[in-house]
Amino acid sequence: MTGTRAMLGRSRLISILAILSSGCALFVRPIDPSARAIDSHSFARPDEAVVRHLDLDLQVNFEKKEISGRARLSIENLDDASTFPIDTKDLRIHRVSVGTDERPVEFILGAEEPLKGQPLIVFIAPDTTVITVYYTTSPGAGALQWLDPGQTAAGRHPFLFTQSEPILARTWVPCQDTPSVRMTYRATVRVPPELHAVMSASNVTTKDPRGIYEFEMRQPIPSYLMALAVGDLEFRPLGERSGVFAEPTVVEKAAWEFADTERMMAATEVLYGPYRWDRYDLVVLPPSFPWGGMENPRLTFCTPTVLAGDRSLVSLIAHELAHSWSGNLVTNATWNDFWLNEGFTVYIEHRVMEEVYGTEYEDMLSTLDFDELLEEIEAMGPTSQDTRLRLDLSGRNPEEAMTAIAYIKGFFFLRTCEQVVGRDRWDAFLRGYFDTFAFQSMTSERFLAYLRRELLDKPLEEKIDPEAWVFGTGLPRNVVRPQSTALRGVAEELLRWEQGAAAGSLRTDGWSTHEWLYFLRKLPRPTAIDRMADLDKAFRMTGHGNFEIACEWLLLSIPSAYEVAYSRLETFLLTVGRLKFIKPLYQALVESPAGEARARTIYARARSGYHPLAVQALDKVLGL
Repeated sequence: MTGTRAMLGRSRLISILAILSSGCALFVRPIDPSARAIDSHSFARPDEAVVRHLDLDLQVNFEKKEISGRARLSIENLDDASTFPIDTKDLRIHRVSVGTDERPVEFILGAEEPLKGQPLIVFIAPDTTVITVYYTTSPGAGALQWLDPGQTAAGRHPFLFTQSEPILARTWVPCQDTPSVRMTYRATVRVPPELHAVMSASNVTTKDPRGIYEFEMRQPIPSYLMALAVGDLEFRPLGERSGVFAEPTVVEKAAWEFADTERMMAATEVLYGPYRWDRYDLVVLPPSFPWGGMENPRLTFCTPTVLAGDRSLVSLIAHELAHSWSGNLVTNATWNDFWLNEGFTVYIEHRVMEEVYGTEYEDMLSTLDFDELLEEIEAMGPTSQDTRLRLDLSGRNPEEAMTAIAYIKGFFFLRTCEQVVGRDRWDAFLRGYFDTFAFQSMTSERFLAYLRRELLDKPLEEKIDPEAWVFGTGLPRNVVRPQSTALRGVAEELLRWEQGAAAGSLRTDGWSTHEWLYFLRKLPRPTAIDRMADLDKAFRMTGHGNFEIACEWLLLSIPSAYEVAYSRLETFLLTVGRLKFIKPLYQALVESPAGEARARTIYARARSGYHPLAVQALDKVLGL
């Protein structure tokens, strides 16, 4: 998943030495790698009985904003369990049965917990293999966003999409909602006939006039990778095994933007082995989608804000594709080890972008990421326990793991391993890792044990110091800061501007999105109004069509009190739901009384159009 890596304000330059010198001051010893991972965010007891397959039959009702139907769970009773706890949250349970003949059975809905929901406890026998649950979702289900026609690109039909990660699958499907459990699934989904349903499974590319869609996911996946989208969708092929779904007014632009998808797939396969999910398709969701992308297998969900018109933001596609190996194929056993999903994925993303677009492109990505990581660590405090890769999230929302630490510190740990052992040996190790643990769950301890066994002798381990990376706070001293020739050129132009050169005289021809982001992030906060106006006149920043650049400009405009941009700011917050953009904008606004008043006025209008995850985050920002 992408979208959480750049939510931070950029208030000042970072003191790199202060962060590096912290050198993992606090240290937590690892636990036994053979110990079973216990998921504190699930009621499930998969060591006693586990779901192996799920069969869904669902009706999507846009008028009531409900999904109703049945979930049939095929289970394996491993320990003669007499009860089977199922994760649910805000579901209305109508009846429960066991066996293929659906014999009624006793069940209990346990006490509700704010974060986890309620356990649906079903009484079973040692030979029980099938449990069927009939249920209806709540209109406010955390995984579901129901959009009115006016909130879509074409404005003609409603839209529904799900977001199950990290623990929201239980709000639309009763399941063992833990990444340590993998299952196959089939689904029948009934929708209005003018709409097209797609899932993280096999998909048809044309609308069914009956509005009935059949799906199958043959590879076992964890619950958080179940996904459904329903809307006025059309399909365009990108290659023999890839394509894109989008609304009719967006689909051609999306197909052009994502034209290099097959090249990315081929590049990743050369490095890390075959793509094991048959097809790789994408669906472009309406702007309220809260993330950049979500790696649902076979069908990446992505934001329309990456449709820049110049393919400059397609590293997001490389990231979500990379999850087909890291995360989807080898999965963090619990959310304490979220870095095993995202750190590996950022590493693969960078390698793919280097292969497809060149070394300098990757150097820019790494430099921007490193600056962001330093900023995150400074914001948290370099000795904060949350700057460790392996976290303890007991009693906390696992969304709190979704920071630059998991993504970027994880990436630089793996990059350090590569630099110490050599790229060829490291690539061979990773290929073996994905082959060995395919369709399995992974913990930090288990990964480090495998790393030591397969790759590291004592001198190499001392050079890398993996336990300091994984269990220590801050950044280890052996991290190597990336260098970018292109961004050094941007820094030279920035210096000229700071010394009084007119914006129009700067040598910016051919700058990529990454160069513009670097330039804007390094500008002083605040910047004088006349200098803001000079930049705006030369480069038309306030009306810029690239969402990444536009957001950075707006983040600069707020502390600079550049009122010319305020109308664009309001429009941006009313029409974009991607948290990476809107959260830092609201955070910047509330730093002054006038800005806070403006933020509250805009939010009152925008809130109903944001995803529940975005509302949850922004309510905190605004103190609601």
